[in-house]
Amino acid sequence: MTSSNLRRWLYHDKHPNWITKQINQMVARIYGLGMGSSYSVTLKVHGRKSGKILSLPLIIAIVEGQRYVVSMLGENSQWVRNVRAAGGEATFQSGRSETVRLEDLPTEQRATIIKAYLQHATGARAHFPIAVDAPLSEFEKIADQYPVFHVVSI
Repeated sequence: MTSSNLRRWLYHDKHPNWITKQINQMVARIYGLGMGSSYSVTLKVHGRKSGKILSLPLIIAIVEGQRYVVSMLGENSQWVRNVRAAGGEATFQSGRSETVRLEDLPTEQRATIIKAYLQHATGARAHFPIAVDAPLSEFEKIADQYPVFHVVSI
């Protein structure tokens, strides 16, 4: 099994399987302690159904000094639904806690961010139908499928 096939298996039908959920919990703890790269954070957001605080590891894209997060699993990702239900309010944990607001970016502004995201989010590449070094015009064609949020400190 290739690494791309393994990553797709871990997120069968764009949903994490039970192994992936365990791995994500462990990685979220590591990122939350500040032990990941400078691009890694743990996102904490209230669950829209349970109301419990849910934690998920994410990779940040930095473009022109601004921070962004991208949903590698697309529109139906649970964290995307939870962030939207919470009005964009969330917390980043990476050694320290930071309250943030995640603002949806319009589709026409996403391509550059997605391309930058894939430079650092190597594990996410298997979930995108184009190569990381594809021209920007190719990213524009898929931008409507992948939510991108601008990170605003509050």
